Amino acid sequence: MASLSTKRRIYVSFCSKNPSPATNMSNWIECFNPSNNAWHHVSRVPGLVENNILKGFSMVAVGGSIFIIGGRLCNKMNAAAGNDDVVELDLEVLSSVLRYDVRDGAWFKCAPLTTPRFDFACTVCGNKIYVAGGQCALGSARGISSAEVYDPVLDTWEALPNMSTLRYKCVGMTWQGRVHVVGGFAGRGDSWDTKERSSAEVYEPDDARWKVIVGMWQLDVPPNQIVGVGGKLFSSGDCLNSWKGHIEAYDEELSIWKVVEGSTNMSFPISTPTNEQRLYLTMAPIGTDLYFMGGYRMPAEGEVSRIKSVVHVFKTTSNGGKWRSFEPIVEVEEKELCSHGCVVG
Repeated sequence: MASLSTKRRIYVSFCSKNPSPATNMSNWIECFNPSNNAWHHVSRVPGLVENNILKGFSMVAVGGSIFIIGGRLCNKMNAAAGNDDVVELDLEVLSSVLRYDVRDGAWFKCAPLTTPRFDFACTVCGNKIYVAGGQCALGSARGISSAEVYDPVLDTWEALPNMSTLRYKCVGMTWQGRVHVVGGFAGRGDSWDTKERSSAEVYEPDDARWKVIVGMWQLDVPPNQIVGVGGKLFSSGDCLNSWKGHIEAYDEELSIWKVVEGSTNMSFPISTPTNEQRLYLTMAPIGTDLYFMGGYRMPAEGEVSRIKSVVHVFKTTSNGGKWRSFEPIVEVEEKELCSHGCVVG
């Protein structure tokens, strides 16, 4: 019987990092195949004007389909002629939802969100997609509390009760059969404090209500990613530092995050070498393993910079944990991670 890692694929969205007259910077999707350590270009995200970039969206998988949900549309350009600085001009907040059929390689438009949003929590629970929080207006420093759920079979969005807090840059995940919205820049009304930012809200689909969990995240800085593996929750960093040098697991009884034994390894290449710069890092669960996809800028050879793409795997079920790495792949084009990926298969 084939293992999970040979059947499943990880899909991630990128855009070009630096403007170039010869390059369309708009988002595309790449697929990683763990069975042969190979990346391949899947498709550009349709409906984007050339060089417009989609950010702050969510990308999740249900069955054999990938969904691209919401986000903010922006244009990336050089600050001035002869200036290497890059500026982003925000254009609008989107409510659009796209579905990509992995088997047929076809894109479809789905029913839009009832509330446009970006930097929101999103997760799949019971084959339905739940979204909560985020921001619905450009230039605002406030989040929203609204939530909604999408039924892929009916192609409909249904409003859910509002959370008790306004949140954005929050993280969504499904754990113990419930929808969790963790951390973010959060507050109630005009009150914005550490207590709210370190809390979480849990939605009970059977009871149709939200419950606040105080101190579930513990930090004032929003999380980067939280994923569930084997009934446990794992995190590797926050939105300011995607890799803290180790993996942490959530202890529900003590309501604290503990360093996972064996996840700290100073010789492990996920700790960026001094002569390289890490451009991005994102993780995805397959079975009981955590896959970390990293991109590094290598020292330039002449005027050409090289980019190293490498995947690291942490086996959570080993005694004390165990790391392994795939052979790095050298690329030329410098790219930017636009959304955390999803697993199909």
